[in-house]
Amino acid sequence: MVFKQNEMFSKFPWLREKNLSMIISADYDGLICASFLHHHLNWQLEGYYDLNTIWITEKGIHEKQNLIWVDLNILPKQGKAIGGHIVSISGDVPPGFQSSCNPNILAEITAGEFQRKFPFSTLIYLLWLHNIEIKNDLLARLLVLHSDATWLKYQQYPENSKYWEQLLPDYNWKGLFSGVNTKGFERRMDEDLYPLFQSMQAVSGKSKLRSKHLNICSKQFQFNPDWDEDIILRLINLFGNTLGWTPPPLPSTLKSINGNRKKVPLALIKEIGISQFLKDNRVFSYAIPSPRIFNFTSFGTVNKSPLEKKHG
Repeated sequence: MVFKQNEMFSKFPWLREKNLSMIISADYDGLICASFLHHHLNWQLEGYYDLNTIWITEKGIHEKQNLIWVDLNILPKQGKAIGGHIVSISGDVPPGFQSSCNPNILAEITAGEFQRKFPFSTLIYLLWLHNIEIKNDLLARLLVLHSDATWLKYQQYPENSKYWEQLLPDYNWKGLFSGVNTKGFERRMDEDLYPLFQSMQAVSGKSKLRSKHLNICSKQFQFNPDWDEDIILRLINLFGNTLGWTPPPLPSTLKSINGNRKKVPLALIKEIGISQFLKDNRVFSYAIPSPRIFNFTSFGTVNKSPLEKKHG
């Protein structure tokens, strides 16, 4: 099996439409995707979702049928999304995910095949889809390879990374990943990029993975748009200055819609059956982050988006 860009655009024609509205994951990965999509397709940022709360503009609610959920996977059938979580337990994919451009769904990868999981970020998937190479600049590469700790996954899972390079042909993977598995690259991450993030207050945690040579943890940044707007602005301006991507205007006057996020053993879902569990628990979005865990969010609505409800 080999993915082809033209087939992706035929299956998901909205991937290259211009002037669409998007909701992004409320973290570094969502922000850098928003910068890319605004610059190349003029997509407009209308809100954020942190898997517990949706922050959204009035325009976003008005355009709820046409919103694109970026670096996310949501279940309502009217929801188009691009993201890379594993969502299938044993080959069964709920109907709501048919409008998700998710490499793991398209490659039919299940919860029993984590060794084959898509190892790169949503941003890198978008770069491949649109066949856009980044500037030959060290900081530009660091910013891109930092997304979803792709550089660490490339080090730790070399066979799977090479497998996905073959699955996603016709891209300059050699240029993107050049030197990633070296002490020198790790030092640049640790001495150039991460202190910069610290100075911008754009660090909220660290990943579990550690680098091969210097035992470095990747930094993470998850934000709350109610009080982190200054940090969000600093990051998207950094992307703009370094990568040449026009920063998206930040949404204002956001409404918040609170959900209920839970974690249960994957064995429970297997016992009940995925379809029944999703229905019983009114699941809006979910992911399988490990072979034993099932994370899900409910907004108390069945078969439709919480955006359908009236909000004060």
